[in-house]
Amino acid sequence: MNFGVQVEPQFGYSFKDVVAIAEAAVTEGYSTLWFSDHFMLDKEATDRELLDPWLLMTGLVYANDQIRVGTLVACNNYRPPALHAKMAATLDVLSEGRFEFGIGAGWKEMDYRAFGLEYHDDMTRIRQLAEGIEIIRGAWTEDVFNYDGEYYNAENLISNPKPVQDPHPRVWVGTMKGRRHMLDVAARHGDGINLAWAFTPEDLKRIFSKLDELLKKYNRTPGSLSRSVGLWTRYFRSEQDMEEYISSAAKERGIEVDLYRRRVSKALWGTSEMMVSRLREYYDVGVEHVIFMFPHENEVEQMGALSKHVLPHI
Repeated sequence: MNFGVQVEPQFGYSFKDVVAIAEAAVTEGYSTLWFSDHFMLDKEATDRELLDPWLLMTGLVYANDQIRVGTLVACNNYRPPALHAKMAATLDVLSEGRFEFGIGAGWKEMDYRAFGLEYHDDMTRIRQLAEGIEIIRGAWTEDVFNYDGEYYNAENLISNPKPVQDPHPRVWVGTMKGRRHMLDVAARHGDGINLAWAFTPEDLKRIFSKLDELLKKYNRTPGSLSRSVGLWTRYFRSEQDMEEYISSAAKERGIEVDLYRRRVSKALWGTSEMMVSRLREYYDVGVEHVIFMFPHENEVEQMGALSKHVLPHI
C-alpha cells in the first residue's frame, strides 16, 4: 500500500503550513500531498485565506525536492481542458516528474456561481469531464491535436513542453459517490480512480466489482486501473479517548452521541489496532493507495502517530 495526505487549501493553510506538512510527510514515509481545488469554503468564510492549489504545488515542489504532489481533485469546469493540460504538464516539468493529476466533474455549486461559471446538471458535467480528459491526453501526447466534441473543441492545439513522465502523469478520476456514470469515465479514460470520503471496504468491494465489468467493456484488465480511497482520519491512543472525544464533539454540535457516531462511522477513526484492522480490509478489497485527511492544524502529530503505530503493520 502507498500512503498520501490530503491538504484542503479552503481550510486556510498558509504556505508555511504546507511546507511543514510536506517535510513531515517525507520524514514519516508518506509519498504524496494531494490538494483540493475550490475557490471558497462557505458563504461565512469571509476572512479565511484560500491559496490557489496550483500555485501552492508549484511553490512546494521547489521548497521540497522529494514529495510528490497531486490534485484531488481538479474541477474540470473551472478551466478549459487545454489549460488544465498546459498547467499540469508545466508542473510535471517543474517537479521533474512528481505530479499526479486527479480530476473530477465538480460539485460545489457555490464556487461556480461566485466565479461566473455555468453549473450544469450532473450528467452534463460528467460528459464534459470525459471530453475534457480526452483533450488533456491529446495535448500531452500529440504534436498537433484537434478535437470536435459536444462541449469542447481544439483546433491545431500545440502544447509544449510535454510532461516529463512517460507517457504522462497518471489521470485519477475522483468521485465522492461512486455512481456508475463516473465509474464508466474512470474505466474508459482513467489511469486510476479515487473514492472519497465515506466508503467502507464493503462499499468498495461492491463498487470495484462494477468497475471491473466496465473495464472489461473497454478491453481493459482490472489491474490496468489503480485504486485509491480517501479517508477522514483521526488517531486515538485508546478507545476511552475516542469515546470521550465523540461525546464532547456531539455535545458541542448539539446532537445525540449516537447520531454523531453514525456520522463518523465511515471515517478511519480509532486506536492503532482498530486502524490496522480496517486498513487491511481496504487492502483485501483491492485498494492500493490510501489518502488520509487528518484534523486541520493537527496534521503533523497525527501523521507521526500513524507512521509509528499503524503503517508499519499494514
